[in-house]
Amino acid sequence: MSTLPLDLLMFAGLCLFVLSGAPIAFVLAGTAALFAVIGWWAGVLNFNLIGALPMRVFSTMNSETLVAIPLFVFMGMVLERARIAEDLLRTMGALFGRMRGGLGVSVTLVGALLAASTGIVGATTVTMGLMALPVMLRYGYGPAYSSGIICSAGTLGQIIPPSTVLIIMGEVLASAYQQSQQAQGNFAAEALSVGQLFAGSLLPGLMLVAIYIVYQLIVSWLRPDVAPALPPEALEVDGHAPSLRDLLRVLVPPLALIFAVLGSILGGVATATEAASVGAVGATLLAGLRNGRRHWPVWTAVGGLAVLIFMAVNFDLRPGRLDAPAIDGTILNGALIVAAIAGLALLIVWREIWGSDVLKPAMLSTARTTSMIFTIVVGALLFSLVFRGLGGDLRIKGLLEAAPGGPHGAMLVVLVMMFFLGMFLDYVEITIIAIPVVGPPILASGVDPIWFGVMIAMVLQTSFLTPPVGYTLAYLRSVAPPSVTTQAIWLGAVPFIGLQILAVVIIYFIPALTTWLPGLLF
Repeated sequence: MSTLPLDLLMFAGLCLFVLSGAPIAFVLAGTAALFAVIGWWAGVLNFNLIGALPMRVFSTMNSETLVAIPLFVFMGMVLERARIAEDLLRTMGALFGRMRGGLGVSVTLVGALLAASTGIVGATTVTMGLMALPVMLRYGYGPAYSSGIICSAGTLGQIIPPSTVLIIMGEVLASAYQQSQQAQGNFAAEALSVGQLFAGSLLPGLMLVAIYIVYQLIVSWLRPDVAPALPPEALEVDGHAPSLRDLLRVLVPPLALIFAVLGSILGGVATATEAASVGAVGATLLAGLRNGRRHWPVWTAVGGLAVLIFMAVNFDLRPGRLDAPAIDGTILNGALIVAAIAGLALLIVWREIWGSDVLKPAMLSTARTTSMIFTIVVGALLFSLVFRGLGGDLRIKGLLEAAPGGPHGAMLVVLVMMFFLGMFLDYVEITIIAIPVVGPPILASGVDPIWFGVMIAMVLQTSFLTPPVGYTLAYLRSVAPPSVTTQAIWLGAVPFIGLQILAVVIIYFIPALTTWLPGLLF
């Protein structure tokens, strides 16, 4: 029994149990518990190793970086409930619909904007599936082609920051990078931050958007029957053609929120967690502006927050300093008054959007999504612990070291492995399980951690389009009309899987796309 490769059997069992349809968090924990008992009975696993689980869970849950996850999820849910996407889709569709393939291009652009402001793949896919898919079908777009555009646009939330997978990956990758540096005798290595990973993924994300659009323009030119221009009556919003004012009205609010969140991270003003809180408050204010009956509380809160930011940047507002000049004390008292006024205005906004059926559903959805993510994290931690105890990390390290081509050969092996894992597992468990195992040996060979992380994120993005798991395919299937078959949805995703692989190849051969911006900013 001790000669059996229990680590490989454990992984095979995981893939088999995932196909059963059981909740992935319980599959992870259950598989780990089963093989922990088998390994202990076979004498190849020290059961005392499981005693390290509570400390690992506590350490993970105590991470300040992961606090950004519920905040970003809340931001996305509020924006989705406030119907910001509907205004964007209608206006952008009317603007671009006059050219062949223009409606598909508008869906991709709106998907990019939603990715940068919400990062919620499911909400984006469902919203565009409900709104854009019927319009695309009505005006002659092919079912498979339309489905591929919507599903691919929904996946942009995985690579364009702020992204949940990048937050989790940043935390895990930072630990793997430290391990690799310590193994080389460097105990003073510079820490890797989520902000650096956000900066590294920004240009690749925008490049992927450009690749999608170029592909759609080529298809519309070669096959106008599957991507026609819209008729004149479909180019109106609220009875008239959209003007520059209409465009600014729908674009400025989400762009302002994107600038506030990403700008504060990339500019070094705030950490990812602090920027997430800015995004949560900003989304609440946008929802109040969109759904509230009164706008003065929104502008009062915005003005108060702007004044507080100005005070914090230009004055030292730390209380209790013995040597503080008198002006700082006066400014601090003024800041407290402004904070009280802004907080009161924000409470009024919260009350109004609670009554408009925005805040309460968004909070419930945030609680469900966050609970699901962190339950998967706990299950993945147990799986990773048992997998290491059975020698799985040593086996994978040996395989990577034996890969032909040195570090680049090992990197290709990891990318291919991640691609196939994405067909069966969710990005959360892949990130928590695989990166701690494959990360240290890869990074110890001199691979740039930001380039490595962005490459993995790009490959994991394809997991949303590849059956049998293919979450965006399932999301669209749940809202698509019966005329759009499951086969059409799957076939429509195939070209976009190829485009994502093309983007991975480009980044592989041009690493500066991921390293230039972090080097410039950090």
